[in-house]
Amino acid sequence: MPQDDGDKGAAVPTGRVGRLLRFGGIAGGIAGGVAAGGLRALAQGKRPDMARLLLTPANTLRLTDGLSHLRGAALKLGQMMSMDTGLVLSDDLTEILGRMRADARHMPPKQLQSTLNAEWGAGWHKRFSRFDVRPFAAASIGQVHRAKTHDGRELAIKVQYPGVRASIDSDVDNMATLLRMPGLVPRGMDLAPLMAAAKRQLHAEADYLAEAQHLTRFATTLAGSDTFTLPELHAEFCTPQVLAMTYLDSVPIETLIDAPQADRDRVAAALIDLVLRELFVFGAMQTDPNLANYRYDPTTRRIVLLDFGAVQAVAPELAAQFRALAQAALAGGDDERRAAMLRIGYFGPQTAPHHQDLIVTMFNMAMEPLRQTTPFDFGSSDLLGRLRNMGLTIGTDRELAHVPPAETLFLHRKIGGMYLMAAKLRARVALGPMVAAYCKPESR
Repeated sequence: MPQDDGDKGAAVPTGRVGRLLRFGGIAGGIAGGVAAGGLRALAQGKRPDMARLLLTPANTLRLTDGLSHLRGAALKLGQMMSMDTGLVLSDDLTEILGRMRADARHMPPKQLQSTLNAEWGAGWHKRFSRFDVRPFAAASIGQVHRAKTHDGRELAIKVQYPGVRASIDSDVDNMATLLRMPGLVPRGMDLAPLMAAAKRQLHAEADYLAEAQHLTRFATTLAGSDTFTLPELHAEFCTPQVLAMTYLDSVPIETLIDAPQADRDRVAAALIDLVLRELFVFGAMQTDPNLANYRYDPTTRRIVLLDFGAVQAVAPELAAQFRALAQAALAGGDDERRAAMLRIGYFGPQTAPHHQDLIVTMFNMAMEPLRQTTPFDFGSSDLLGRLRNMGLTIGTDRELAHVPPAETLFLHRKIGGMYLMAAKLRARVALGPMVAAYCKPESR
């Protein structure tokens, strides 16, 4: 088997006991840091601030480094929650978890070979004329290698980290324990529904045969598109923990930052329209907005779509509720918006009126771009900063214990990611007409 350049990566802890001990080490280190900081505060005659003690730079490093080493569900959940809307986690914790989105280590070659031996059988490397041991991409659940078959096909082989599927439930439970440390989430908040949804999502993402089906479905739906291109599935190499696709030459979507304004506007508008089609037409949405999942082919000028593990079905009832909410946002009054938000679950009937008012105000602020008559300038707008400030106000209200439905949070994660993408590209897009087109009964 070919060797890499000497970078051995970091072995993934595979056993439940080993992963539990790693979590215990993270929690113990954080608790020790909190205790030491609390004693220092008391010695200075100050009252310890539990939230601030938990979120010191040292504890941040313990959390992010520990979860990055664990990878799997632990890291994925941290990344998922880093796209939180501000209604669940504090602004500080959201920022900390956000640092893990780009931090993923790869398996060392020996662990990779053992994993592929288990999936493909010994001697698997003979099926390829070239197999690059060093991955060109590594994420929370798996890493991707470039390979070439004897008949000349260039492939991208995604290999799941060993032990990921078996550790999902325990990893999520352990993460929930970490999040329940005082000061991290509002007291009284019931994390159980969100954690249960996270388990379902992660089990689905860890099934690469299911991802293969999603890839095939989206490729069929978007077949013949002049805007998008997807890799072709190579089923003979696929297993529940290995996914083989055509390797597509492309560049990161961020390389368009210096492209002409018209190109940036076109790409951003196409990706935003795709989200609307997923929600209102396809009945399924790829909910992972990581920019690494969106690349660009300069030759064909098409957007390359990657990674279909995080595909969520969109029930017709939910799509109808969001269509009603969009209609209310575009032309309805405050009562209509509030009623539509209540039906979706942004707040409950028992949510205090002033908390409802905060959430409605934040929603109205977020909908400003839909109501303006000119293209919205993502690059120059201060809307994101204002939304973050409002999110901070809501997220630090320790009495607000309502958690929106998980499917809504996953959807907002995608929408938020598309906003960040458009802001990075400094795109200008007329959002109102795009959304209005999907609010009609005869929507596409």
